[in-house]
Amino acid sequence: MTCTARLLPSRPCIGARINDVNLESLIREGSGKDAFRGAKSHGWTFYDPNNEKHAFMKIAAISVSDEKGVKKDNVESALLKADHGIEGDAHAGNWHRQVSLLARESIEKMTELGLNVGPGDFAENITTEGIDLTRLAVGTRLQLGIDIMVEVTQIGKECHERCTIYYEAGDCIMPKEGIFVKVLKGGLIRTGDSIKVKDEGKTVC
Repeated sequence: MTCTARLLPSRPCIGARINDVNLESLIREGSGKDAFRGAKSHGWTFYDPNNEKHAFMKIAAISVSDEKGVKKDNVESALLKADHGIEGDAHAGNWHRQVSLLARESIEKMTELGLNVGPGDFAENITTEGIDLTRLAVGTRLQLGIDIMVEVTQIGKECHERCTIYYEAGDCIMPKEGIFVKVLKGGLIRTGDSIKVKDEGKTVC
């Protein structure tokens, strides 16, 4: 039987990123015990699919709106167009903030404070899971799903005045913990699609 256990860095620089190395390749190099010992000596810990702290990086929700400055509606899928953004979304266009991302973990911090908020309530297009967006560098490329590619263009934003979202949600975390990307290669994204960090820009892990 093939073992499919995977490994995680003990200090993952970007959320719970999954490494390409797997247990099977280590076992081929020696006994099982030696493989585990060798992995540990190189700073690896074993991925446990039942451990919430080792969540896969994925798209938790997709949201769109035909107006700016308002909460977005959740959809199951959306079409990303290169050099444009999400088809039908108010923020799409020929500029650097074509698509916005916010971590579900950031939203959960707000709910813990008593705010009744969820995916899309902070006007983010893509709600992510299992990735620390604030530690990505401008220039980082992310693969969404099978082959859609986006590039981080901005971390956070400056709000000159409080918008509808602030008054409806009670606070807004997009300026501090949201990021923006431009679409390099388009395609259809769906809730549950994986997210992979392909190019970490100038970030040194």
